Amino acid sequence: MSAKNSMREMQREVRENWPECADTISFSLLKMTRIHELFKYEIECCVEQYQLQQADFSVLATLRRNPEPYCLSPTALYRSMFFSSGGLTKILGRLTDAGLIERIDNPEDKRSKLVQLNQKGKQLVETIMPELHKQSNSLLEALSEDETLQLEMLLQKVLDHNEKN
Repeated sequence: MSAKNSMREMQREVRENWPECADTISFSLLKMTRIHELFKYEIECCVEQYQLQQADFSVLATLRRNPEPYCLSPTALYRSMFFSSGGLTKILGRLTDAGLIERIDNPEDKRSKLVQLNQKGKQLVETIMPELHKQSNSLLEALSEDETLQLEMLLQKVLDHNEKN
């Protein structure tokens, strides 16, 4: 990602070459977008080592954070995923073929199948997650503990305001 212009360079270029845009643009949102890109890159690099795609890992992590037996309907799975994921059917097929999830009968609806994390998938996601946390936490190592807490509070405030149902 270092081949891209830095956010400071982009901000300078906008101010110098497009001042009317610089007056209305939210550099804070652009910076959050760049940090999101960096975070996604960290995830990609980490999960690719395990022959997974980001969306595959998102499904495994979503199932794992639910109570045992780590089982959801495809609709509930999609709604509770941290990263949105198009083509869920294809992803579930890949994970089933890899032996990381199982599709089981839904006792409440015989027309549908539930998605369940199996032991192999559970072990894999539990192996990857600490490694991913270590790598992604490096994105914030420039901040002190107090600054990290302040950032957390500010981001939560923005989310609370925008995630009202």
